[in-house]
This record gives sequence, structure tokens and C-alpha cells, in this order.
Amino acid sequence: MMFTVVGAPGDRRTELFTAACRSAGLAAPRVVGWAQVLHGGELPIVPGSLLRIDSPGGDPEVDRLLRGPGDPTRVGGGARWYASFTAGLGRVAAAAAATASGARLLGDVDEIAVMCDKRRCHARLRSAGVPVPEALPPVHDYADLRARMAQAGMDQVFVKPAHGSSASGVVALRAARGGRVRAVTSAARTGTGLVNALRVRAYETEPEVAQLIDELAPDGLHVERWLPKAALGGRVLDLRVVVIAGEPTHVVVRTSRSPMTNLHLGGARGSVGAVRDALGSTGWERALDVCARAAACFPGSLMVGVDLLVQIGWRRVAVGEVNAFGDLLPGITGLPGTWAEGLDTYVAQVHAALAAHAVAA
Repeated sequence: MMFTVVGAPGDRRTELFTAACRSAGLAAPRVVGWAQVLHGGELPIVPGSLLRIDSPGGDPEVDRLLRGPGDPTRVGGGARWYASFTAGLGRVAAAAAATASGARLLGDVDEIAVMCDKRRCHARLRSAGVPVPEALPPVHDYADLRARMAQAGMDQVFVKPAHGSSASGVVALRAARGGRVRAVTSAARTGTGLVNALRVRAYETEPEVAQLIDELAPDGLHVERWLPKAALGGRVLDLRVVVIAGEPTHVVVRTSRSPMTNLHLGGARGSVGAVRDALGSTGWERALDVCARAAACFPGSLMVGVDLLVQIGWRRVAVGEVNAFGDLLPGITGLPGTWAEGLDTYVAQVHAALAAHAVAA
């Protein structure tokens, strides 16, 4: 058995998956770069292989093909990115179906498309009864946002670009009485527009907050109630839970002193044991069950990464997002007592893919 990977040649994800294949006694996967997919033409997919679709990564050429020319660090362009990306997914699916003797996709392309649109993903989860933060109807600019917030009785929300990732352009917005506003984000203003910075900052005057939202809005926004998060040691937290073959297998606790817990924005890993103790055994099992239910909304995907919000009081949880490419957790091995115990996320996926293939055969 052999794997084909559509991804970014040479990056960490591809290299870690290649190492996982070799650890299972398999040949290195054939890697088809996203640039090749986006340029069009025939794709060299190995006949009969297991086909993994991975993140496009941060290659400047791929970014140009997805979003158009410009600074790769810029915020925005999500609508064009999504249109280009989903067209690429269609080419991959067509190539897999046309390959002699077929190639088996490990991630359904339509499900990946839903996960990469926060509005569609939220709607799918909500319709399945998975707990999610309350979302506002579509908003088109800052004035529209404030009106929707007032109608819903919300004074704090997360504003998310519909097709963003890695917290790019995400804004944690509070609107206090007396007209005061505070927006926390990693988007930094430069002479040419907004760029992604590696630290969060606050905008605290209404004109600059309005300008920020108005610049993000044309690409589409998903706005949801800001649920206050539980904290340990003075740091708020959430969980990234990787679900493989329907079972939650790997967990990272992400902690921060800001509303954004992303590790690349200054967040730090916390103790899974401490969170488990705070939730209690029943609460922990309930939290993992919510993640499994979220993953069940995407039955054609071998792996998903679930961002789980643990609310103040440790009694309630909600799913913030489901990520098609949420498995980059270096150094994290499977939860004790699961079939993935001792395995990293990539080795576990190789084992699960091979087991599913054996059953299908």
C-alpha cells in the first residue's frame, strides 16, 4: 500500500507524514504540490493509493495562486482563496476518480470545503445538535455588526473571517456602555493595509475599530457570541482535540492571557491532566463526546481537529471550529487508554487508514 499526499513539499506536515509512513514500513508517499494542483493539468496520483489532502501551507507561490498577487502576510483575500481552493479540491477529486484502479480519498472534498467556511461549518454543527456559540445573521460592515449585536443583546463577540485560519483577522470585540469599544486582534495596520502580526494588539477607539471591521467584511464574516473561557493559573484556555476514525485521540490545551489562545500568537501549552481534573471524569468524557459528535458531522474525513471551548465554571463546553488540517501537534501522542496511545497524530492516521483499507478490501 502507498499514500499520495496533496500538500506542500518539504514543509513540516509533509515531512512528519512521510516519517509516519516509513515507521509503518511503507514507502515515502508521493507528494503532489498544491502549486501543481492550482496550475491545472494532469496530477500524478499513484493508482490505487490512499490519497491524503493536506494544508496548502504558506508557500508564497501557492498563496499567490490562491489569493492573487500581494504580500503573503496580508490579512484578507479569503473569498478569492476559498474559490481557488475549492476549485483545486475539485481537480483532486476528479483526478482520484480518473486514476486507473482508483485512489481512495481520506478526506471528502465537500466536507473539507464546509470546514473551511466557518459559516457553513457552524450551521452544520448546529443542525446536528452539537453545542456551538450563538451566531449572528450575516453582517456587512461595522454599523451592521453593532446593530445585530444590539438586537441579539450581545456586548461581546468574536468576529471571524469566514475563510480564515490561524486566527488571521479574528477580532475579539467588546462594546461597553457609554460607547466604549475594544477590539483585540493580531491584525496590525501598515501603510499598505492589514497584515498578520505575531502578537495581539488592541484597538480602542470606535473609528479605528469600525475601519478594521469594514476592511474585513467584504470577504465575508462569521460572528458569534464570545463565551467566557475557563482559566487555570490566570490563563484562559481551550482545547484542540484531534479525532481520528471517529475517536478523540490527541489533545492539546492552549492557554493565553489574551482572548486568542493560538500558540503562534504567544499562547502556551497547558496541562491536559489539570483540565481533566477540573472537569472531573464525567465532564471530561462529556467534552470528548462533544468532539466525537462534531467529527461525526464529517463522516467522510478520517481526521478532524476540533477546537473545544470550556466555559467558566467547567460545566459547559461548545465547539468553536472544526479544522480539516488540525493535526499538526508536534510532540503530542495519543491519550492513555485509546488505541492511539503512544502514537503521534500522523502515525495514528497511517494506522487508521491502513486498517480502514483492509476492512474495505
